[in-house]
This record gives sequence, C-alpha cells and structure tokens, in this order.
Amino acid sequence: MPHDHHDHLSPSGHPYRPDDDHPLTYWQQMEIAVRELLIEKGVTTAAAINAQIEAMDARSPAHGAAVVARAWTDTDFRAALLEDASAATRDMGFDIGPMRLIALENTDTVHNIVVCTLCSCYPRNLLGLPPDWYKSRAYRSRTVKEPRKVLAEFGVSLPDTTTVRVHDSTADMRYVVIPHRPAGTDGWNADDLAALVTRDSMIGTGLAKSPDAA
Repeated sequence: MPHDHHDHLSPSGHPYRPDDDHPLTYWQQMEIAVRELLIEKGVTTAAAINAQIEAMDARSPAHGAAVVARAWTDTDFRAALLEDASAATRDMGFDIGPMRLIALENTDTVHNIVVCTLCSCYPRNLLGLPPDWYKSRAYRSRTVKEPRKVLAEFGVSLPDTTTVRVHDSTADMRYVVIPHRPAGTDGWNADDLAALVTRDSMIGTGLAKSPDAA
C-alpha cells in the first residue's frame, strides 16, 4: 500500500515519496507488446535488450569530458571535431547513432549555450541523461529570450563584450559545447584535464573548473 506520510521522514531520513503506481499508458503498452513480439519471433532476445539498456544507463558526462580533453590537447582532433563532430567522436569509439553532432567552441569572445525548445533533445550518448532542468519549460523558453539572465542564475556572469549564442537542438541534430580551457593547465595530460570538464560546461550553462577547484 502507498505510504501516506507526506510530513514525516522514512527510516533512512528522507521524505516519503508516493508509490509510482498508475495504469500503463498507450505507449508503454505498445512498447511491451512490440518487445515481446520481437523476442517471440527470434529477432532479438531479452538478454540483448537488457544489455542495451545497461549500456545506455552507463553513458555519462565522462564520455563528453574525454572528447573535450582530447580537443584541448590534440589540435588535429580539435579541427576534425569542429568540422564533423559525429565522425570525430565515432573515431574515439563513441556510438552516437545516426544523429548529426555539432561541436561548439567557446572562446574569449564567444560563449555557446544549448537548449531544446520543443522537448529534451540532448546528446545522451556523450553526456548521459539530461538534467531535469534542461527539460523544464522555463529553461526551454527563457534561454532563447534572456540567455544572459539564465546564465547568471547558473552562476555564469559574462562580460558585455562576450557574444552569447543560443543553439536549438532537434531530433536529428545535437550539440556539445567545448568549454574554454582554463588558464594554468599548460602541460596537463588529457585525463587530468577531463576532470575539469563538467556536464553543465558541455551544455553551456557552466564553465570548466579552475585548476584550484579540481
């Protein structure tokens, strides 16, 4: 039975959450029916489906951070990434699917920020699941109208001389921001640099960490 303790804490110290019990939606029923039919017909197996789900769940911003760190340390790769991010990331072993991936480079004078005004299109293969705020109506609508104010709320205050560019993702085109490399990291290897790259910095709502904060 569902808990009815909205004003009380659970034994773990966290607030109780209502059970997520509700009838299956049409699309959930359709997914189950198609999945079971594919297994029954021998097109795939339950083990193969579970393996793919685990692979998807394993995706994290660490993949994108590895791409950024290599771009910071390998000029040839950086050029290839800016020319064709889909091909460049595939060459690193990341399967991004059929979508077109575009890399956006932040500089001293340009700051890029990514949004999906229609839904929540996001480079999940490189960054994992999108944060809840990325999918919110407030972020999706306000970012295109007042990007500097949104950035300030994320703690990113930019000079008036910096151009802010907003990029709208689509179902078949996604973006990844290459944040500006922090000062004081000359001579750092790619692994150490990757630790400075945050998820938000690859969306554009944050900056790469400073060496002192690493």
